[in-house]
Amino acid sequence: MNGNTTGEESSASDLQSGRLSDFAYSSIKEQLTRGVYKPGHKLPIRTVAEMLNVGATPAREAINRLVFEGALVMVGPKTVIVPHLDLLALYEVTQMRLALEGLATEKGAPCATNEVIDKLLALQEKITLSLNEKRYADALHDNKEFHFTIYRLCEMPHLLSTIEALWLRVGASFHDLYPEFAEAKYGVHNHMAAIEGLVDKDPSAVRAAMENDIRDGYRRMKKTAQERLSRK
Repeated sequence: MNGNTTGEESSASDLQSGRLSDFAYSSIKEQLTRGVYKPGHKLPIRTVAEMLNVGATPAREAINRLVFEGALVMVGPKTVIVPHLDLLALYEVTQMRLALEGLATEKGAPCATNEVIDKLLALQEKITLSLNEKRYADALHDNKEFHFTIYRLCEMPHLLSTIEALWLRVGASFHDLYPEFAEAKYGVHNHMAAIEGLVDKDPSAVRAAMENDIRDGYRRMKKTAQERLSRK
């Protein structure tokens, strides 16, 4: 009787630990995808555990999963950082983004309702305000929501999960866009062109606008990566 109880308690404990690990993983993944952390940022297990109010074990398991996926890198026995993408990795991610995000955009654009367009306009208003006030972290947060509001319209879950994985790799590098991207308003122009394409029910125009957004971002991030290499 006591043995069964102990086994049940152990199973319940393992289940709870697994849920906490999944919660920690999802939370850190979302933060990385939205560009909360800059490249080079350290993520100690203790800090992650305290931030998410979980134990050390779930935090460690979540970090290990993200290291395995390439979103984080071990640089010491207890040191994990958000990596810088090198030029080759940045190029590869960008080419995949152009193909997959372009596909999601073109497939989803015909499904855009007036409510979706209103949401995108509201998001872009928030992004523009954040850029004007140099609140770049807030701009990145809403930028991700803008893009995925369009991508989710395609209703292709496997495509979306692959795009999410690409953003997980490149999210931290979005910090390299600023302040130039904010001053030139590249993203603002591209987003407004995408909205205009949705209003006109022109999927090709929406795809072109979103691909231009990716290309403009790539040029800025590539330049920063090259400058970083030249300093070594």
